[in-house]
Amino acid sequence: MQKRKSYQKKTNDAFTRRDLERREEETLASYAMKSKDSKGRTHKEEEHEYRTCYQRDKDRIIHSTAFRRLEYKTQVFVNYEGDHYRTRLTHTLEVAQIARTIARILRLNEDLTEAIALAHDLGHTPFGHSGEDVLNRIMKRYGGFNHNVQGVRVVDILEDKYPQFPGLNLTYEVREGIIKHKTLFDQLSVPVPFKKKEPPLLEAQVVDVADEIAYDNHDLDDGLASGLINEKTLIKEIKMWNDVYQKVESNFPKASHQIKRSQAIRFLINAQVMDVIIEASRNIKRCHLQSPSDVRKVPERLVRFSKNMKNIKKPLRKFLLDKLYHHYRVVRMSNKADRFISELFKIYLDKPEQLPPTTHARLKNEATHRVICDYIAGMTDRYALDEYKKLFEPYEKV
Repeated sequence: MQKRKSYQKKTNDAFTRRDLERREEETLASYAMKSKDSKGRTHKEEEHEYRTCYQRDKDRIIHSTAFRRLEYKTQVFVNYEGDHYRTRLTHTLEVAQIARTIARILRLNEDLTEAIALAHDLGHTPFGHSGEDVLNRIMKRYGGFNHNVQGVRVVDILEDKYPQFPGLNLTYEVREGIIKHKTLFDQLSVPVPFKKKEPPLLEAQVVDVADEIAYDNHDLDDGLASGLINEKTLIKEIKMWNDVYQKVESNFPKASHQIKRSQAIRFLINAQVMDVIIEASRNIKRCHLQSPSDVRKVPERLVRFSKNMKNIKKPLRKFLLDKLYHHYRVVRMSNKADRFISELFKIYLDKPEQLPPTTHARLKNEATHRVICDYIAGMTDRYALDEYKKLFEPYEKV
């Protein structure tokens, strides 16, 4: 077999898209998704001279309105609870950072991985998963609500930036990564044209596991910072935390409590990332993958935690569920969010004229329930609260 010639570019020449695509062929694994092999976009358009299709997707996502709104959407704590807790935006950036690291080591397409990571939460409602639950309940007879599906609606329809087409006109692979995003909190709901039984690309699988690493560890960090999680109880009940904290104590005995906690979170993340890389490498080798199409023939997820890491993580996951996500203050906020969204939906439905003109105009061609659902799902926490005050408090200016 003839050895491929190493591709080199003169230092004074600019890299074109074609050059970047050739570099992908040389440097990425055979099972990585290459930009030149993309299934393309829904609406035909010329590709950029100096950016690959996935670089372009990434840029479009970052410049979208929905992406900016993530800054004021709940991760665990509502924005006004404090300036230092994660928001949906900072969580997204942390997922992208972890995903890029894993993708780079596995020689996958970093641009595709990052684009999926940056877009994976665009369909989230205000007030986190409680907002999604109430919209799904309201929309039960009208097609339901799923934030993965909503994310694709955002990038396909709701973003309004281009004269030639609705949405962002992203590539098939990024859109598939959004719709097939799956973790404990993200259940699959796969519409046409995506094939439900066909596993997603490895780049999308990387984002799924990076999301899990990010929200477990960073929610734990925020829970400790807020005081909702008692650190003594955590050390006593969770061996995974106790082991890593003892290691930090041994390495940095004179460090402040804040630094020790930050280092413990850092060690936890590093251990899980390393575990995923080793396990994924074994799985890829075992399955003899030669191309992205080979990935789609394997029914199991290949980028995942080892069985040992899954067992180690289980008590921590249960602890977070019991002590943080079900903490009375978080539950109270969830119940408030339910009332806010339910009452906003009802008042818009009773009198749609209260919707802003651009949203109201959609009622001519689209179902009322879905238009209202899109409008509320796109709200930030702060905007939803302001809207609630305007519509229900008599002395608030409208």
